[in-house]
Amino acid sequence: MDVLDLKKLIKFQPEKITREMLDDKPEMRIALMCLEPGQKLTPHKAPMRLLMYVVEGKGSFTVGEETFEADEKTGIPCDPMVEHGFAADKGERLVVMAIVTPVE
Repeated sequence: MDVLDLKKLIKFQPEKITREMLDDKPEMRIALMCLEPGQKLTPHKAPMRLLMYVVEGKGSFTVGEETFEADEKTGIPCDPMVEHGFAADKGERLVVMAIVTPVE
């Protein structure tokens, strides 16, 4: 069994979002994204079901036509083909774990 110690996996880069695949299987993918203040993941669509979980920090999240603020220990689900993204626009670092599963 693999244990994901997020404290050891969080890494930041000043020039771009840090993305690390923590698990990549057909039934589930887990990615860890670390954003410095001002960085963002531009809203986009994907054909999979997604949960964005805020590990650390605070930022703005877009799901569909709605944009809202979320902070640590908040989970934001997103249905397939719904636009989604997030930004570290609250003056602090943002760490998001994305859990993606295929649509049945």
